[in-house]
Amino acid sequence: MASGVRDALLDGPAADRLVRIADTDPALVVTDFSDPAHAELLGSAEALFTGWGCPPITADALETMPRLRTVVHAAGSVKHHVTDACWERGITVASAAAANALPVAEYTVAAILFAGKRVLAAAHAYRERRGPLETLGLLPGLGNYRRTVGVVGASRIGRRVIELLRPFDLRVLLHDPYVGPDEAAALGVRLVELDVLALSSDVVTIHAPELSQTRHLFDGARLALLPDGATLVNTARGSIVDTVALTKELVSGRLSAVLDVTDPDFLPAGSPLYDLPNVLLTPHIAGSLGNELARMAHAAMDELERFACGDPFADPVRPDALTRSA
Repeated sequence: MASGVRDALLDGPAADRLVRIADTDPALVVTDFSDPAHAELLGSAEALFTGWGCPPITADALETMPRLRTVVHAAGSVKHHVTDACWERGITVASAAAANALPVAEYTVAAILFAGKRVLAAAHAYRERRGPLETLGLLPGLGNYRRTVGVVGASRIGRRVIELLRPFDLRVLLHDPYVGPDEAAALGVRLVELDVLALSSDVVTIHAPELSQTRHLFDGARLALLPDGATLVNTARGSIVDTVALTKELVSGRLSAVLDVTDPDFLPAGSPLYDLPNVLLTPHIAGSLGNELARMAHAAMDELERFACGDPFADPVRPDALTRSA
């Protein structure tokens, strides 16, 4: 992992626990598998404890690690560093994706509830007036009672969002091509086609993976299906939404958006999305940050401890699932 990631991820208690589980030095950070300074230690390594900034574990890298048996990732997606060479050699992989899903789902639920209360529009009107507002007549349609939320993708995050929404008086729709009617019923949602979800939802929240088939899943035509006044929430990947088409809708004022991710990752300084009153733009903060990193670190160490004890992983990463996951 990157040195800065190690410093943020492994506080005192986490570093102490890592040393109790494994024969390792938490101060040692490998950022280049070809660095001869690490050759001896990598040659004896049975496990890699990885995080953001881990270099790709290629076939050449694996040549330096003949004893490697597992990779435990203290973050979410492993697609950036676990290559086909790892699977071909039978290396097992686990991650803290489930732990990282929790703050993203919490952010999303807050965004959904704020969208129903029209918080962005109300705050803007209050700021403009700088005095009392006639709230009973303000913003027709305001409120979360019997609103419809469309969830795109029953991923870990999508499922946690559905779970967290259960106490509220909301109708939840789901689109996911890998979920059948029985599973949808067990989740307590109504399974619908994507266009139906777009047409029917007051809030649409995206939790689909970034794949070739999900690029611009919400293009101009699909965004046009959203009802006037609807809110789009994206905490997944920016490429799933056509930024140009969404910008047109937002500039017109027809839709609102809560965007923690965009395409490109950092919008140009001249983008109107920074200043629009109907847009909440945040710099990829929904995932684990600050004290939430400790939860990811300990979730990963739980898996490392299972490996050390000869037990199976609680939440292994499987190569066949990577074709339809983040």
